[in-house]
Amino acid sequence: MSDLTTIARPYAKAAFDFAVEKGALDQWGQMLTFAAEVANNEQVHELLTSSTSANRLSEIFVAVCGDQVDEHGQNFIKVMAENGRLEALPDVCAQFIVLKQELEKEIDVEVTSAAVLSDEQKANISSKLEQRLERKVKLNCSIDETLLGGVIIRAGDLVIDSSARGQLGRLSEALQS
Repeated sequence: MSDLTTIARPYAKAAFDFAVEKGALDQWGQMLTFAAEVANNEQVHELLTSSTSANRLSEIFVAVCGDQVDEHGQNFIKVMAENGRLEALPDVCAQFIVLKQELEKEIDVEVTSAAVLSDEQKANISSKLEQRLERKVKLNCSIDETLLGGVIIRAGDLVIDSSARGQLGRLSEALQS
Protein backbone atom coordinates (compact mmCIF):
# COMPACT_ATOMS: atom_id res chain seq x y z
CA MET A 1 0.00 0.00 0.00
CA SER A 2 2.87 2.42 0.60
CA ASP A 3 3.59 2.15 -3.14
CA LEU A 4 0.08 3.46 -3.85
CA THR A 5 0.63 6.32 -1.42
CA THR A 6 3.77 7.35 -3.26
CA ILE A 7 1.99 7.01 -6.59
CA ALA A 8 -1.03 8.97 -5.33
CA ARG A 9 0.89 11.97 -4.00
CA PRO A 10 1.49 13.83 -7.32
CA TYR A 11 -2.07 13.14 -8.50
CA ALA A 12 -3.52 14.45 -5.24
CA LYS A 13 -1.31 17.56 -5.42
CA ALA A 14 -2.31 18.19 -9.06
CA ALA A 15 -6.02 17.80 -8.26
CA PHE A 16 -5.63 20.01 -5.19
CA ASP A 17 -3.79 22.76 -7.09
CA PHE A 18 -6.42 22.69 -9.85
CA ALA A 19 -9.27 22.80 -7.33
CA VAL A 20 -7.70 25.75 -5.50
CA GLU A 21 -7.16 27.58 -8.79
CA LYS A 22 -10.81 27.04 -9.80
CA GLY A 23 -12.20 27.66 -6.29
CA ALA A 24 -13.77 24.20 -6.28
CA LEU A 25 -12.19 22.43 -3.29
CA ASP A 26 -15.46 21.06 -1.93
CA GLN A 27 -16.61 19.89 -5.37
CA TRP A 28 -13.31 18.13 -6.03
CA GLY A 29 -13.39 16.59 -2.56
CA GLN A 30 -16.83 15.14 -3.29
CA MET A 31 -15.81 13.90 -6.74
CA LEU A 32 -12.67 12.22 -5.46
CA THR A 33 -14.54 10.68 -2.53
CA PHE A 34 -17.12 9.22 -4.90
CA ALA A 35 -14.47 7.99 -7.36
CA ALA A 36 -12.53 6.41 -4.49
CA GLU A 37 -15.66 4.54 -3.39
CA VAL A 38 -16.14 3.31 -6.95
CA ALA A 39 -12.49 2.16 -7.07
CA ASN A 40 -12.98 0.33 -3.75
CA ASN A 41 -15.97 -1.59 -5.13
CA GLU A 42 -15.05 -5.28 -5.41
CA GLN A 43 -16.14 -5.72 -9.04
CA VAL A 44 -14.52 -2.47 -10.19
CA HIS A 45 -11.33 -3.33 -8.30
CA GLU A 46 -11.14 -6.65 -10.17
CA LEU A 47 -11.58 -4.74 -13.44
CA LEU A 48 -8.80 -2.30 -12.49
CA THR A 49 -6.36 -5.14 -11.89
CA SER A 50 -7.31 -6.95 -15.11
CA SER A 51 -5.68 -6.48 -18.50
CA THR A 52 -8.44 -4.21 -19.82
CA SER A 53 -7.18 -1.36 -22.03
CA ALA A 54 -6.78 2.10 -20.52
CA ASN A 55 -9.38 3.63 -22.85
CA ARG A 56 -11.94 0.97 -21.98
CA LEU A 57 -11.16 1.28 -18.27
CA SER A 58 -11.64 5.04 -18.28
CA GLU A 59 -14.90 4.71 -20.28
CA ILE A 60 -16.29 2.20 -17.80
CA PHE A 61 -15.11 4.16 -14.79
CA VAL A 62 -16.55 7.45 -16.09
CA ALA A 63 -19.82 5.70 -16.96
CA VAL A 64 -20.08 4.26 -13.45
CA CYS A 65 -19.36 7.66 -11.88
CA GLY A 66 -21.95 9.34 -14.12
CA ASP A 67 -23.00 12.85 -13.10
CA GLN A 68 -21.03 12.63 -9.84
CA VAL A 69 -17.87 13.61 -11.75
CA ASP A 70 -17.69 16.71 -13.96
CA GLU A 71 -15.70 17.14 -17.19
CA HIS A 72 -12.47 18.01 -15.36
CA GLY A 73 -12.89 15.03 -13.05
CA GLN A 74 -13.46 12.78 -16.04
CA ASN A 75 -10.25 14.06 -17.62
CA PHE A 76 -8.44 13.38 -14.34
CA ILE A 77 -9.76 9.80 -14.35
CA LYS A 78 -8.72 9.35 -18.00
CA VAL A 79 -5.16 10.51 -17.23
CA MET A 80 -4.94 8.14 -14.28
CA ALA A 81 -6.28 5.29 -16.43
CA GLU A 82 -3.77 6.02 -19.21
CA ASN A 83 -0.99 5.77 -16.65
CA GLY A 84 -2.45 2.61 -15.06
CA ARG A 85 -3.05 4.37 -11.74
CA LEU A 86 -6.81 4.13 -11.14
CA GLU A 87 -6.13 1.65 -8.34
CA ALA A 88 -4.53 4.53 -6.39
CA LEU A 89 -7.70 6.67 -6.39
CA PRO A 90 -8.56 5.98 -2.70
CA ASP A 91 -5.07 7.15 -1.70
CA VAL A 92 -5.39 10.20 -3.98
CA CYS A 93 -8.64 11.07 -2.21
CA ALA A 94 -7.13 10.63 1.25
CA GLN A 95 -4.14 12.84 0.42
CA PHE A 96 -6.39 15.44 -1.23
CA ILE A 97 -8.44 15.67 1.97
CA VAL A 98 -5.28 16.12 4.05
CA LEU A 99 -4.13 18.95 1.76
CA LYS A 100 -7.57 20.55 1.97
CA GLN A 101 -7.60 20.36 5.76
CA GLU A 102 -4.12 21.89 5.96
CA LEU A 103 -5.24 24.78 3.76
CA GLU A 104 -8.39 25.31 5.79
CA LYS A 105 -6.50 24.89 9.09
CA GLU A 106 -8.74 21.99 10.15
CA ILE A 107 -7.93 18.73 11.86
CA ASP A 108 -10.02 15.67 12.62
CA VAL A 109 -9.66 14.58 16.23
CA GLU A 110 -10.65 11.15 17.53
CA VAL A 111 -11.89 11.27 21.12
CA THR A 112 -12.46 7.94 22.86
CA SER A 113 -14.13 8.09 26.26
CA ALA A 114 -15.47 5.67 28.84
CA ALA A 115 -18.93 7.30 28.78
CA VAL A 116 -20.89 9.68 26.59
CA LEU A 117 -19.43 13.21 26.73
CA SER A 118 -21.73 16.13 27.45
CA ASP A 119 -21.90 19.08 25.05
CA GLU A 120 -20.02 21.16 27.62
CA GLN A 121 -17.19 18.58 27.81
CA LYS A 122 -16.97 18.40 24.01
CA ALA A 123 -16.84 22.20 23.77
CA ASN A 124 -14.12 22.32 26.45
CA ILE A 125 -12.00 19.68 24.70
CA SER A 126 -12.51 21.38 21.36
CA SER A 127 -11.55 24.85 22.58
CA LYS A 128 -8.42 23.60 24.40
CA LEU A 129 -7.29 21.66 21.32
CA GLU A 130 -7.95 24.61 19.02
CA GLN A 131 -5.68 26.73 21.21
CA ARG A 132 -2.97 24.07 21.38
CA LEU A 133 -3.05 23.01 17.72
CA GLU A 134 -3.91 26.44 16.28
CA ARG A 135 -6.48 24.84 14.01
CA LYS A 136 -10.20 24.36 13.73
CA VAL A 137 -11.03 21.05 15.41
CA LYS A 138 -13.64 18.54 14.29
CA LEU A 139 -14.35 16.01 17.04
CA ASN A 140 -15.22 12.40 16.24
CA CYS A 141 -16.34 10.89 19.53
CA SER A 142 -16.58 7.20 20.35
CA ILE A 143 -17.10 5.17 23.51
CA ASP A 144 -14.85 2.42 24.87
CA GLU A 145 -16.29 1.09 28.12
CA THR A 146 -13.02 -0.70 28.93
CA LEU A 147 -11.28 2.64 29.62
CA LEU A 148 -12.71 2.83 33.17
CA GLY A 149 -12.69 6.65 33.01
CA GLY A 150 -11.12 9.61 31.24
CA VAL A 151 -10.44 10.09 27.53
CA ILE A 152 -7.91 9.30 24.83
CA ILE A 153 -7.46 12.02 22.22
CA ARG A 154 -5.80 11.40 18.84
CA ALA A 155 -5.07 14.36 16.55
CA GLY A 156 -2.69 13.35 13.77
CA ASP A 157 0.55 12.27 15.47
CA LEU A 158 -0.50 13.73 18.83
CA VAL A 159 -1.96 11.27 21.35
CA ILE A 160 -3.18 12.46 24.75
CA ASP A 161 -4.04 9.56 27.03
CA SER A 162 -5.80 10.78 30.15
CA SER A 163 -7.73 7.59 30.64
CA ALA A 164 -7.68 5.84 34.01
CA ARG A 165 -6.08 2.80 32.36
CA GLY A 166 -3.33 4.97 30.83
CA GLN A 167 -2.63 6.72 34.11
CA LEU A 168 -2.47 3.41 35.98
CA GLY A 169 -0.08 2.05 33.34
CA ARG A 170 2.24 5.07 33.70
CA LEU A 171 2.09 4.77 37.50
CA SER A 172 2.99 1.07 37.27
CA GLU A 173 5.96 1.84 35.00
CA ALA A 174 7.16 4.57 37.37
CA LEU A 175 6.97 2.23 40.34
CA GLN A 176 8.87 -0.53 38.53
CA SER A 177 11.76 1.72 37.47
